[in-house]
Amino acid sequence: MEKVKTAYKESQSPVSFLKNLLIARWRSLLLLLIGVYLPLQVFEILTVKIWENQAGFPWDVPILLAVHSTANPQLDVLAVTLARIGLPWTAIAILGAIALILLLQKRWRSLAYLLTASVGSIIINRTAKELMHRVRPQLWQSIAPESSFAFPSAHAMTSITLLVILLFLTWASPWRWLVLIFGSLYVIAIAWCRLYLGVHFPSDILAGWMVALGWTIGVSIIIKPYGTKAKCVDSDRFANIFDERPEDETTLLPEERKLITEE
Repeated sequence: MEKVKTAYKESQSPVSFLKNLLIARWRSLLLLLIGVYLPLQVFEILTVKIWENQAGFPWDVPILLAVHSTANPQLDVLAVTLARIGLPWTAIAILGAIALILLLQKRWRSLAYLLTASVGSIIINRTAKELMHRVRPQLWQSIAPESSFAFPSAHAMTSITLLVILLFLTWASPWRWLVLIFGSLYVIAIAWCRLYLGVHFPSDILAGWMVALGWTIGVSIIIKPYGTKAKCVDSDRFANIFDERPEDETTLLPEERKLITEE
């Protein structure tokens, strides 16, 4: 009985409460720090610098010239092909197909995450481009010129957004390692092609990566697509690469029900 009373008193202590809360939520806090705060902080630094000086950073031009020095006909073909593959329309088609599967499987939470993260990424990119008005590099005549504004790179944002969405949707399955490996190679390849073609400064690429990371991971912390389980309509018709999750996606989590009730 004394032990119960002692435990009860400790549970009422602010220090004890904070300690237990931090222990219980340390993963979310770490994800918030590394996945949201740090990327957005880097993006802010890049944005302020470029707002003050359109020329950007001292390392922008040397990196572009170094990449351009490797130019040859074979790499020209590869870079143009990668640029086409990395177009936002390609990612939209891929995410649209996944969204249809999630809809048929009644994966409401995962579908909500996919739509929020992808649409939000597009809006952020278009808004930032119009606000910053950064012109494309003019160091040489590109074989695949672009006419829109440069900062941040839409190709970089699209590739990161696609990778992070797929990672969270496959987080509880062995597929996540394949997604991480091949997705990372895809992100790097798309970034290389933009530099090789001379249509983006390295800071455009880095800014696109950072803001897309911050947004997609931030949305995941709110919607929690990795904390639920699919409720499939017909498990024989669809590949179960997004399975093995603890709760039904057609229901709200307890804390979400509580918030709605309080409102």
